[in-house]
This record gives sequence, C-alpha cells and structure tokens, in this order.
Amino acid sequence: QVQLVESGGGFVQPGGSLRLSCAASGSIFSINPMGWYRQAPGKQRELVASIGSVGGTNYADSVKGRFTISRDNAKNTVYLQLNSLKPEDTAVYYCNAYIRTKVGGPPYDYWGQGTQVTVSS
Repeated sequence: QVQLVESGGGFVQPGGSLRLSCAASGSIFSINPMGWYRQAPGKQRELVASIGSVGGTNYADSVKGRFTISRDNAKNTVYLQLNSLKPEDTAVYYCNAYIRTKVGGPPYDYWGQGTQVTVSS
C-alpha cells in the first residue's frame, strides 16, 4: 500500500509564501517523476511543477520565477516553495508521483488528498 501525505497549505496574504510537503510511504522501489498539480473552483486540474529523480524540473509558465520544486529522495518527499503568491494561485494543490513498487514492475500513478492554498487580503 502506497500513500502520499501532503502538508503545508493554508491562508496567506498576496505576496506571502508557503511551503508544501508531500511524503510517500509504503512499498516503494522508485519514484519518478514527482509533481504538484492544482485545481481552482470551476477549473480543470493543471500541472504546477514536476521534478525527475535526478533533479530535472518543469514549471507552468504562470509560476515560473515564483515557485520552486525540490525533492529529497532519501525521504521520498517532494516540496513546493510558493513565493510572491497571488490571489489567482488559490486552489487545492495535489501531490502526484509515479511509483514502482518492485524491481522491473510498472509505474503506478498515485495522488495525495490535496491541500488548500488560499491567497487573499
């Protein structure tokens, strides 16, 4: 059984910062990639950022220069540092990871439960 557990969401004023964390646990052989998505009310879920096992990153244009994704492979954890937050960043943020549970096995797509980020004055 594999689980992704997120933490770090909350309420922040425009211009503020938050740090999201997502820890994977269970029967894990490898994880690649890990990423963060978000879904605002009435909108489709969208990719925010992703990171490969050796650190290659990809960001949505709307967050480039403001958000930073990182990971700690020893802890099976991915982080998202959110800086210079804007009201349009308000959404539920979901952690995502493709996880192999055994050598030679296929990767499976796992999701966290979501954490709310609200940016408002």
